[in-house]
Amino acid sequence: MSKRLANLLAPPSKEEFNACWDLCRLNNHMGCWTTWIPTAWALAMVYHAHPEIPGSVALLWAAKYLVLCSGIKSLIMTIDDILDHDIDAMVSRTKSRAIPRGSISLDRAWLFFGMQVVLGVYLAQALLDPISCRFAAAAAPLFVIYPTCKRWMYFAPVTLGLMFTVGVFMGWSTLSPTREIPYEILVPVYIAGCFWVWTYETIYQHMDKADDVKIGIRSSALLCGQYTIPVCSTTAIVFFGLLAYGGFLNGHSYLFFAGVLLAAFLLISKLLRTNIDRPADCRDFFLQTPLIGQILVGGFVADAVVARISNGIHL
Repeated sequence: MSKRLANLLAPPSKEEFNACWDLCRLNNHMGCWTTWIPTAWALAMVYHAHPEIPGSVALLWAAKYLVLCSGIKSLIMTIDDILDHDIDAMVSRTKSRAIPRGSISLDRAWLFFGMQVVLGVYLAQALLDPISCRFAAAAAPLFVIYPTCKRWMYFAPVTLGLMFTVGVFMGWSTLSPTREIPYEILVPVYIAGCFWVWTYETIYQHMDKADDVKIGIRSSALLCGQYTIPVCSTTAIVFFGLLAYGGFLNGHSYLFFAGVLLAAFLLISKLLRTNIDRPADCRDFFLQTPLIGQILVGGFVADAVVARISNGIHL
């Protein structure tokens, strides 16, 4: 056995365990929320559309997807750190990540990523229906494409949105008794999610714009520049508009729209107060993202529950 292969297959050290924890961002649940929330929208929507679905089944799938989305987030973060390790070493915010600081080698990081892929494929096949698996497989190449995007285009948030929001289709397919996908309802919601990702990710990228200019990296923050707030305000309005339209087509009522209005007020008011030249402001706006999504989930769920109670249907 060659020395390189022996090193690759050697038992992990404590430092490497900690490095794998860092690669997965297990101390940060943002990625889990941003992938789970669109899935939860769909679960609540199909629960509303099909009164025969027990609430306990919907809650069980919400919990299962929380675990799956945590795994997806970990896998995405790992491949992002692997493919971006050279850039991370030159950016103030990321130079202390596991690979740039030397806590784990590239070979071992790739091995860890491969193990995550095997586990992820097994869990997907064990837990998900064939249609949901196909949607997951269709989105999988984006996991690798996304980390490279800022090297060659300004539209990385588009790729991220297409990847993060695919749960809209998976959640519906998983819970629907018929497995039929109402694309006329879900496509607007899917596109809405993509606009949402553009909004929060573009503000987030302003945190690194000084380093991005030095390195020659492209980002949506640099593309929008001084027009970021008007552009992101527009994408936020489109997000809420399309989401409301999808909810309307699915038969949702006043509690859902109240959730949309509350989330829109919080997001847009925070956006208008954000100074894109202050990294702390950009970070604070980004950290509000889970709250916005959770309010919308709450609106979907509350509306569906009240509709069932009003119609004398068991929850």
